[in-house]
Amino acid sequence: MRILVVEDDHALAEVVAEGLRDQGMAVDLAHDGLEAAAKLELATHDVVVLDRDLPGLHGDTLCQMITERAVRPMVLMLTAAGAPGDRVSGLTLGADDYLAKPFHFPELILRIRALARRRPDARPRTVRVAGIELDPVRRTAVRDGRQLALSVKEFAVLEALLRASPGFLSTETLLERVWDENADPFTNTVTVTVGRLRRKLGSPPIITTTPGIGYRIT
Repeated sequence: MRILVVEDDHALAEVVAEGLRDQGMAVDLAHDGLEAAAKLELATHDVVVLDRDLPGLHGDTLCQMITERAVRPMVLMLTAAGAPGDRVSGLTLGADDYLAKPFHFPELILRIRALARRRPDARPRTVRVAGIELDPVRRTAVRDGRQLALSVKEFAVLEALLRASPGFLSTETLLERVWDENADPFTNTVTVTVGRLRRKLGSPPIITTTPGIGYRIT
């Protein structure tokens, strides 16, 4: 799941981003409306966590721009304007959910996951492929009845490969979906993570690599 956090308070933005990354989400950051609009053109996001009072381009205007897109992310307004009238106006602009600051972080995570499941093109929650059953909400992965102890990134890579099966995912695609905009395209982090995942999945091996094409579940 890829999230765009749009927040002009740099400290709060970093806290939110790190908390979401700890939950296995890929997170991009923007600190003003214009930067956010540019990043929405560069990558596909599942959910935008959007402050309203933004410099450059107001959050209300950005929200309207997002809702006019043919294929768009879900929008969660996260703002200090928490009066009932503010909530009504935000939802009227096209926001899909509204959460006032200060907020309870576990509630933010649950709302983001709920919004991602509500996307028109959302996929089934539980994935079952090649003897593996993966539930991204409960953060569980089981192979042939055996519970898998996976790191956050290993879990995210496995989910991406399972959802793409039987198709391939390139290293570049995995970097975009799992590691977000800060990933170094020249790093071997994908190779290392897939290697650890293979060992934890055990035998028989089900992740294959085709040079120049990528990885897939067989």
